[in-house]
Amino acid sequence: MTEETPGFDEKPDVPSGATPDDAEPKAAAPSEEEAAAPAGDTDPTVGLNAQLDQVRTELSERTADLQRLQAEYQNYRRRVERDRVTVKEIAVANLLSEILPVLDDVGRAREHGELVGGFKSVAESLETVVAKLGLQQFGKEGEPFDPTIHEALMHSYAPDVTETTCVAILQPGYRIGERTIRPARVAVAEPQPGATPAAAKEEKTDDEESGGTEEV
Repeated sequence: MTEETPGFDEKPDVPSGATPDDAEPKAAAPSEEEAAAPAGDTDPTVGLNAQLDQVRTELSERTADLQRLQAEYQNYRRRVERDRVTVKEIAVANLLSEILPVLDDVGRAREHGELVGGFKSVAESLETVVAKLGLQQFGKEGEPFDPTIHEALMHSYAPDVTETTCVAILQPGYRIGERTIRPARVAVAEPQPGATPAAAKEEKTDDEESGGTEEV
């Protein structure tokens, strides 16, 4: 009877033709994620670049919002300033409209030589004040008729005009800046129908005289 020697473990049976290495247990193969992962730690710059791109995007959005708000504020300021000037002009125009009859009386008194003494000083002071408020008088004899600033109260024909012309100022016009408070009320004259304008007559006469004296 054979006795087993203590202290020796039995080795597993090795198939015939196999090498000793085949008898050793094999380690499990690494997974695809483990194989794809770098050997060392992950590069920290990748995460920092992503955060930097996000910060840049947010900064661009905030900058665009700020620029839009600034543009809206500038437009608001310009609109408020324009409205303020408009309201002021309307208020001054309404006030001066009530004074125009007084200025008309002053003008008629000056034409008739009645603007003398204390009345003259008061009238000149009044004209100075309204001028400081921006009131301007317009309308002169001989200027072309403009329906946007003239109001024709009388109409006639004249052989010495080449276009519709203001021949008399019945009542001067007034404006503040570009705003017309009252148009100038005028008498107008148009060229005589079928008549040759005076300028054309003079030019024709000059041509005839120069042609008559020219030597052949």
